[in-house]
Amino acid sequence: MFNIIVAGVGGQGSILASHIIADAAIRRACENSDHQLKVRLGETFGAAMRGGAVASHVKIGRDVYNPLIPENRADVILGLEPLETLRAGLRYIKPGGRVIMNIRKYEPVDVNTGKSDYPTVEKIVEAFDKIDSHVTAFDATGLAVECGTFKSMNVVMLGALANCSLPFSAEDLEGIIKQRVPEKTISINLRAFQEGFKKARQLWED
Repeated sequence: MFNIIVAGVGGQGSILASHIIADAAIRRACENSDHQLKVRLGETFGAAMRGGAVASHVKIGRDVYNPLIPENRADVILGLEPLETLRAGLRYIKPGGRVIMNIRKYEPVDVNTGKSDYPTVEKIVEAFDKIDSHVTAFDATGLAVECGTFKSMNVVMLGALANCSLPFSAEDLEGIIKQRVPEKTISINLRAFQEGFKKARQLWED
């Protein structure tokens, strides 16, 4: 069993990222002789608008039925937005799990309306340290801009994810990215993927 949650806000591409992950897992399962691996995808939404919270659950394993991941059972939180990473992570990450977080703020609706405060990125990282999670935090949005467009931030994060011990390969992810993004953006997105991979690898080695 391997569980991944992609957390962000509407408009960041979290749903596309989760579908790419799910498709990569399916592709790997189909290429192996053992076809018993199953993939389930579930999504939860806050305010149904741009800026509302979005969390996509990807469950990969032999006995996978319910699409939503139980609390404290996520192997990886892929956080496209810091506050939503914190919210999903504190609820779902398992002890010793991996949190990969974009540090660029995209304030959720409840923050903009004054209903919630926004902690600093340092406080968010400290919160994960206290529950024994391994945190990798960097400016994925800035890397995406360097690659050609801020819209590829979700693919930068997929590149970072590819450093984890996953039940599929970085090549599987790249193959699905080519299928899922508009043809004219393939080269930008592949560069974004590679830059995200290199950035996370560098941070893990330091």
